[in-house]
Amino acid sequence: MKVRITKPAQRRLSQIDDYYKKKGNRSHFAKLKQEISRKSALLSQNPELGQEEDYLKELGQGHRYIIVAKLYKLIYLVSAPFIFITDIFDTRQNPDDMRP
Repeated sequence: MKVRITKPAQRRLSQIDDYYKKKGNRSHFAKLKQEISRKSALLSQNPELGQEEDYLKELGQGHRYIIVAKLYKLIYLVSAPFIFITDIFDTRQNPDDMRP
């Protein structure tokens, strides 16, 4: 399956990039992007790898997630032939902020 990143997930990634720019820690963001790429490759081979996201079950769409860089949830949906990454959520935030 092919992995696609949605516009909202791209915006979130841009926000994370801005945060690390302000903190002066560009290398951490580079590592995060590298791990996102690695996990995306795993998902393309194993779409059911992640567990269901409890906070998004009420949407009834089957959102799943995997942990990236210990602090982020890579939230995705499987819709063959694609896997859509819908969000990159910082787990230090309030989980209610995950809901649309």
